[in-house]
Amino acid sequence: MFENLSDKIMTSLKKVRGQHKISEANIEEVIKEIRLSLLEADVNFKVVKIFIDKVKEKALGQDVLTNVNPGQMFVKIVHDELVNVLGGGAVEINVRENPSVIFLVGLQGAGKTTSAAKLSLYIRQKLNKKPGLVPADIYRPAAIDQLQTLGKQNNIPTFPTQVGMKPEEILEKAKQWARDNMVEVVIVDTAGRLQIDEDLMGELGRLKEIWTPQEILLVADAMLGQQSVNVAEGFHKRLNLTGLVLTKVDGDARGGAALSIREVTGIPIKFLGVGEKVSALEVFHPDRLAGRILDMGDVLSLVEKAQEVIDEKAARDSAKKLMKNEFTLEDFLTQIQQLKKMGGFESILKFLPGMGELSKQLKNMTPPDAEMKKIEAIIRSMTYQERHNHKILNASRRMRIAQGSGTQVQDVNKLIKQFEDAKKMMGGLMKMGMGRGGMKFPF
Repeated sequence: MFENLSDKIMTSLKKVRGQHKISEANIEEVIKEIRLSLLEADVNFKVVKIFIDKVKEKALGQDVLTNVNPGQMFVKIVHDELVNVLGGGAVEINVRENPSVIFLVGLQGAGKTTSAAKLSLYIRQKLNKKPGLVPADIYRPAAIDQLQTLGKQNNIPTFPTQVGMKPEEILEKAKQWARDNMVEVVIVDTAGRLQIDEDLMGELGRLKEIWTPQEILLVADAMLGQQSVNVAEGFHKRLNLTGLVLTKVDGDARGGAALSIREVTGIPIKFLGVGEKVSALEVFHPDRLAGRILDMGDVLSLVEKAQEVIDEKAARDSAKKLMKNEFTLEDFLTQIQQLKKMGGFESILKFLPGMGELSKQLKNMTPPDAEMKKIEAIIRSMTYQERHNHKILNASRRMRIAQGSGTQVQDVNKLIKQFEDAKKMMGGLMKMGMGRGGMKFPF
C-alpha cells in the first residue's frame, strides 16, 4: 500500500544525504516534495501541516546542526515524526475480563466478517485464550453463513444464529452460550450499512447496553482513503470506539487513511488486515510501519513471521545435516516450502533494511519467486533416491527430470551446481560456529 509514497519520500531524502549541515536552504526543497507526496497519498491536509511543521522545527534545531551526519539525522527526524503521527506505539487489545466482549462495527464491504475470524485466530494463537464468534448481521444472511463456515474451518465455536432472530435476541442468548462453551473472548460481528444512519447507530447502541463490550473496533477499508477517516469520526461520536482494524492494506491504496486516522480521530489502529487468509492479520506497530515507508526495514516483524511458520526441530535437523555434509535436495525442498509460508522471497525482501531499491530492480529480472517455483518443480520430478543423493543424476536422469518438470536440462544442471555451491558455503559457516543453537531461518 505504501510503495508509491515510500518511493517518493526516499527520492526526496536522497537530496539531503551527504550534506555537511542541515540548513533551511538545503531542506526547503525536500520538505516541499515530502509535503506534496503526503498530499498525493491522500493524507489529511491538517495532518500534513502538523507533520511538516514539526519536522522543520526539529531539523533546524541546534543539536542537529552540529551532528556529524546531518543527512542521516534528518531521515531519523522524519521517521520519528511519522511514528508520532501513526500513534507512537502499539496499543494492546483489552481481553482481561472473562468473558471479554469485542464488537466489530463498520460499513458494509469493509471486511468485518473476515476480520472477526482473523481476530479469533490471533486471540487463540497469540493470547492463548478461547475465542467464540457471534454472527449478528441479520440483514445479510450470507454474512451469517460465512462466519459459521470460517468458524468450522478453523475450529472456533460459533453461536448458531438462525434466520429471523433479532440482534438483541442473539446477544442475550449468546451470553449463556458463551458460558456453556467456556468462551473467554466473544467476538460479535455486527451489521453494517452502505452509510452511517440512525437505524444502524440505534441498533449498535442497544446491543452495547445488553452486553457491555471491552472493545469496540471499527473495521475500516484502507482503500477508501479520507472517507475512512470520516467514517471513523461518525462511529466514534456515537459509540466511543476503542480501536481500529484497517483492512485491505495489501491493496494499492495510497496509504493516506493509515497516516491520517490516528491524528485526526485520536483512535488507535490496533490491527492491519494484510491479505485474504485467516492468518493475514498483523498487530499495528507505528515504528515498524514508519521503518517500512522509509526503507529501514522491519526485521522484528520478519522474525515474528519466521517463528510462526518455521519448524524449529526441522531447522535444527537441517543444521546438523549441513554440519555432517548430509543436507539433501529433499531438505532443500522443505526449506523452500517454509520460505513460501513466509510469503516468498520478494515478500521477505520488503522487511529488510535498504531492500526497497533492490526489490524494484528485481522486477525487471526473473522474479525470485518464479525461480523458486521452477526449482520446486525440478526437485518434485526426482525420485526418492535422486532427492537424497544428487550424485546419481547422470545425463539421462537429468533429461527425464527436465521433461517431467517442464524445464530445460540447463535448468536442472544450474540447480545442481547452485545446490552444491550453497551446501559448501553453508557447511563452512556452520563449522565456523554460525549454526550454534540451530538455524532460525530458511536456507
